Amino acid sequence: VSQQLKEEIRRGFAGLEDPLAGLLDILESSTDWKGKGHSLGYYITSELQLWMKEHPAVQQSGMKLKKLQTRVLRILAQCPANLLDPLISIYQLHTADRNYLLGHVSHLYHRGDYKEAAILSIKLKLQPDQDVEKMCMPLLFQDKINLMEDYVGEYPELQCKLLQILDTWCEPGFNIRDIARQYQGLSRYKQDKLNRKMLSKLVFRLLDRFNVDPALCPNVINQRHLRTLNYLFYKRFVEKTMTQENWTDHVQSTVGENQWLQGHLIQLLISYCDLNTAARWAQRCNMPKEILPNGVADELQKLKIQESVEEATKAENYEEINKKDYYQLPIPHANIHFLQKWEEMLQCWEKVLQPGQIVAIDMEWRPSFGMVGKPRVSLLQIAVKDEVFLLDLPQLLEQAEMEGEKEKLPYFIQMLYSDAAITKLGYGISGDLSSLAATCFALKGMDKQSQGVVDLLTVDKQVRGSRKVEQSYEDKGIRQPEKGLSLLVQHVLGKPLDKTEQLSNWEKRPLREEQIIYAASDAYCLLEIYEKLCKDPASFGLNSDLTKSLVGKPTIKARAKKQLNKQEVPSPCGQQCKGSEKETSRPPAPISAKEFSVVCDNMLQGLGRYLRCLGVDVRMLENEDDHRKAAEIARQEGRVILTSGLPYQTLQSQVGEGRCFSVNCSEKAKEQALQVLKHFNVHVTLEDIFSRCQ
Repeated sequence: VSQQLKEEIRRGFAGLEDPLAGLLDILESSTDWKGKGHSLGYYITSELQLWMKEHPAVQQSGMKLKKLQTRVLRILAQCPANLLDPLISIYQLHTADRNYLLGHVSHLYHRGDYKEAAILSIKLKLQPDQDVEKMCMPLLFQDKINLMEDYVGEYPELQCKLLQILDTWCEPGFNIRDIARQYQGLSRYKQDKLNRKMLSKLVFRLLDRFNVDPALCPNVINQRHLRTLNYLFYKRFVEKTMTQENWTDHVQSTVGENQWLQGHLIQLLISYCDLNTAARWAQRCNMPKEILPNGVADELQKLKIQESVEEATKAENYEEINKKDYYQLPIPHANIHFLQKWEEMLQCWEKVLQPGQIVAIDMEWRPSFGMVGKPRVSLLQIAVKDEVFLLDLPQLLEQAEMEGEKEKLPYFIQMLYSDAAITKLGYGISGDLSSLAATCFALKGMDKQSQGVVDLLTVDKQVRGSRKVEQSYEDKGIRQPEKGLSLLVQHVLGKPLDKTEQLSNWEKRPLREEQIIYAASDAYCLLEIYEKLCKDPASFGLNSDLTKSLVGKPTIKARAKKQLNKQEVPSPCGQQCKGSEKETSRPPAPISAKEFSVVCDNMLQGLGRYLRCLGVDVRMLENEDDHRKAAEIARQEGRVILTSGLPYQTLQSQVGEGRCFSVNCSEKAKEQALQVLKHFNVHVTLEDIFSRCQ
């Protein structure tokens, strides 16, 4: 808006006896609301709001204000959304009689203006005094789901009520059309957009967003579990791609003690197996005889005490015969390392973080079968030539947490993914990184930091594009056609992957031998695919400059980082190695522990406590603090920042030279402290020890 217009508007206000009434006169006669962008009415209203701060005497009260509020409420029902907040503020609608406001919203509602009624209710915070079902259901029918979510967004009690209502609508036999008839103007809603499947998805999304206990929605949960059961039966008895042990484990955890699900399990067993198998499961679930079908109840009477292993034996023999038809891991079992302790991790660190190294990465997690929340990674597989490292992520993270060094593992993963000199192979990398971020908050945003990454899923699409027909492998005794990575392995290496362990419970310890072989194969096959594609890309329909086209070029930020690293290069251990001769020949002047003040990033709390014991003036970020807060404290209080990993690159640019130091995360707090003291030439005396401890 031009300065001239602003001045004209202000002169107009100054010349009016009652500027608030004058604004309403303008708005009531306004005709420019339906156009795009800000209207003249909006600019006049915004300018009045600013002008009133300089001239508080124009503010009205008592009966005069009430009359103005009555007029403005009529305008709010039809004005653009961007006028709501300024008008509510100018006419102090939050102080208006609550019953009067509720009555006005009710009038809009009964007129069929459901959206306008909801928006005004949110702005005036009227939700606690309204019926959540009455207000939200028309929004759902009108496909205004975001507005419905905003309506309950700040009220946990209303969130629970809304979820319970939606869950009721998901009951078998519930007729949604009957509800629609209750609301004016909603008889023509799109039935195909509002069905039980869509409602179920909505409920799960809201459970996740509002962090509500899923037990609040039994209908939706039971239906999802029933779909999981059907899927498990399909995988086991139709596709035949799931082992008996995996299948049993998942069926047990899905059904639990829920009698409704147990009943459906028995019906499925009768359909896919026989009465004897159904009776054994009824016995395993301790199901009362009176709720069992007659044939199953009779069979239960005949069962002997000893456990029959015939079916399991048959399954094992079938699987053993067919192993030769699948990709075989070409390295000895001794070269698969299952790592559960940080001390064991060091060998992996040294092998993997080598410039020029080619590393294949894969991850496994317990199948969620569509339940609430993102999957948390249970196993991280890292393969290099002739070796595979299986990282027990939950155990390693728990150990680091107990030792007060939870930053160790994230730092290693960050080093690996952000190093452009190391080629990282994966299949569907973005999904893997998303799951990593859900497992460890410190790894959030890794997808933006990654360099030197090759996603073989992209290559697979190119390879498939060059094929005229995708093969079916029934002639080789494999009942189902291969897909995904298994199909790429088949096409490039000659045999598909054995995916029978894919849906294992990867959280359960100890892992079975079959799981370990599967996990190692899933990662190692990527190395072999990459090697073969690089040797002869043309035979797979790929460009001859395969390596250049696969590895993404470093971004501008990455190139800037390379320039930076000529002076300060993070070594594999994390220490900032100074390349400047000037710095190595002239160490900083000695300083006493009492004079040395630092701020420790939240991943270095163990180091912070140790330095404080030595008499150093230490401030530590809390776990929930953003890393950038360290720079703010450092500037305000003249402290040195101690950090580690990727935050170093951000923080060191926000403070003076030499005021930010990256610490080696692979070492314990004592070694880290010695590193800091030596770098900054800090002298600790006996008097300093515990001098700051209460």
